[in-house]
Amino acid sequence: MTGEAIIEVRNLVNRFGSQTVHQDLDLDLYRGEVLGVVGGSGTGKSVLLRSILGLRHANSGTVHVFGEELLSLPPEQRSQLERRFGVLYQRGALFSSLTVTENIALPLIEHAGLNRAAAERLAQVKLALVGLPRESGDKYPTELSGGMVKRAALARALALEPDILFLDEPTAGLDPIGAAAFDQLILTLRDALGLSVFLVTHDLDTLYTICDRVAVLAEKRVLVADRLDVVAATDNPWIHEYFHGPRGRAAEQAAHRAPGSN
Repeated sequence: MTGEAIIEVRNLVNRFGSQTVHQDLDLDLYRGEVLGVVGGSGTGKSVLLRSILGLRHANSGTVHVFGEELLSLPPEQRSQLERRFGVLYQRGALFSSLTVTENIALPLIEHAGLNRAAAERLAQVKLALVGLPRESGDKYPTELSGGMVKRAALARALALEPDILFLDEPTAGLDPIGAAAFDQLILTLRDALGLSVFLVTHDLDTLYTICDRVAVLAEKRVLVADRLDVVAATDNPWIHEYFHGPRGRAAEQAAHRAPGSN
C-alpha cells in the first residue's frame, strides 16, 4: 500500500545506557492501512511505539505525525494532535476504581469538555460500537473477562474519535476464538471509521488476517516493511524461523482457508 504517510519516522536512535535499541530506524504508516509491527524479544517494539506517541524522547532522529513533530509543538497544539490518537495498551490500562462507562467517559470529560451525563451517554455508544452489552458499562474492570476488558479499553481508545489507532498486543491473552473475533472487529472499525492502525503484535493469525503491511524490527532497524508475502520471502534467519516455522505455516494455511481469501 502506498499513499499519504501520516506517520514518518526517520533516522530514529534509541539508547539505554550503552545499549542501542534502534539505530537509524525508518518507518511510515499510510492513511487507511493496518500496519503490523513484529520483531524478536529486545528489538524495541514498545520503545518504538512510545517514541511515536511522544512518551519517550529518542536520542536522535525525527517522528512526524500528520506533518508535525509532536515533541516540538507547544503544549496546546500537542494536546490537540494527541486527541487524534487512540491507544489500546496490552493489559487494557483501565482504571480499576471506575466502572467501564466511567473509564470511557473520562477522556470525553477531560479533553472534549463534556459534562458527566453527556459523556456517559456517549460512552454507551462507544460500548455498542465494540460489541459490548449495555449492562457491561456498570461493571468494574475486575468483573470482566479478558476479552471484555480488551473491548472496553478499545471503546475508551475510540472515545475521542481518533484518526490513528495504536494497538499494543491486542490479542495477547485471548483464546483463539476471542482473538479472531477481535481481529475482525478491528477490520470492521477501520473500514467504518476510516482509521489508520499501528499494530504491535506477535500473533501470526492477526498478521495474516488483517494487516496490509508488516514491518519487521531486526538488527536495530526496520529490516523490511511490505506486504506479508514479500516480508516472508526476505532472506533473514529470524524472518525465516518466524514465518516458515510450524506456527507460521499454520497461520498462512488458515488465512488461505478463510472466507474471502484469495
